[in-house]
Amino acid sequence: MKFSVIFDMDGVIIDSNPYHKKAWLAFCKKYNLFLNEDELENKIFGRTGSEALVYLFGKEISKELSELYIAEINQNYRTLYEPFIKPLDGLVAFLDILKNENIKFAIATSAPFVNINFVLEKTGLTDYFKIIIDASKVKRGKPDPEIYLKTAAKLNTPAENCVVFEDSISGVNSAINAKMKVIGVTTTHTKEELTNTNFTINNFVNLNISSLNDLFNL
Repeated sequence: MKFSVIFDMDGVIIDSNPYHKKAWLAFCKKYNLFLNEDELENKIFGRTGSEALVYLFGKEISKELSELYIAEINQNYRTLYEPFIKPLDGLVAFLDILKNENIKFAIATSAPFVNINFVLEKTGLTDYFKIIIDASKVKRGKPDPEIYLKTAAKLNTPAENCVVFEDSISGVNSAINAKMKVIGVTTTHTKEELTNTNFTINNFVNLNISSLNDLFNL
């Protein structure tokens, strides 16, 4: 049995959430909205931009206005993050291991494609990821399992044979709802907060294939 690997992007490929946080808080300040730390981590991160805005405003807003707001937030994020962006420690070496072992991998993220292009280009990872499922490809955001099920289908791998790297609570629950193995990445939440995962890592340094094989009793 061959397993496949699925990576969330924000908080997994890169430690971007501090910059997303700054961008969202600046947006809230501009429009006289309030968002606390708990809401940010559990209601905003991991969800699609339109879902996050519905939560923030407490009502549906027009598609046109939603797109304008999301574009504004994401432009702020990219401007803030560009001078500091880099892959999470150990990620590139781990991706090389996966390639050498002929293990298929993909990205499944609630981020818009403009942010995905920004991240992959600025980190030099564009050539690594051939399969990417983004927010535009799904109707329901995390914790719904749709995004992970669609990614597994693209990888031509049964969901139960996939392992997901996730940092957000909604993302972890999405992968669990898809019946996948989940490795928590402690960029956004602590190890204690990610108790539903199979195990947690701080970064990809020293992570090896045997750790993944053990999840599938290989």
